[in-house]
Amino acid sequence: MKGGCRCGAVRYVLALDRLPPAYACHCRDCQTWSGSAFSQQLVLAEDLLAVSGPTEIYELVSPSGRVSRQRVCGTCHTRLYNTNSARPGVVIMRAGTLDESDALHVAAHIWTRRKQPWIAIPEGVPAWPENAPPDALAAALVRGWQT
Repeated sequence: MKGGCRCGAVRYVLALDRLPPAYACHCRDCQTWSGSAFSQQLVLAEDLLAVSGPTEIYELVSPSGRVSRQRVCGTCHTRLYNTNSARPGVVIMRAGTLDESDALHVAAHIWTRRKQPWIAIPEGVPAWPENAPPDALAAALVRGWQT
């Protein structure tokens, strides 16, 4: 699986045979960062990702002291992925940066209390009003691999 930024300066390869299931986050931060109604994200082991090109890091420290490191293209500033000190070895990819993003399967929705009123979540797709319990989100994504 391949992807990259808008200008093409940064490219990445995911060591996967097929697209993993995504989740949609409807929180205000994702709306602001994406300039859209939600963001689509993938949870992956960091060692599955190989990046080439100029990236920059924007660090965001939460009130609890956790550090989120956002990776963006150094040229066009497309937000590509982030890591978090609370989850070592895990990356959260911005699924819209995949070359085949139109083939994504969204297996769960979080922060639905902030979703735009015109968005309809399909029947049977797990959804949470705020953050999902980690085990429940993981289970939804695992089920997404099976569809």
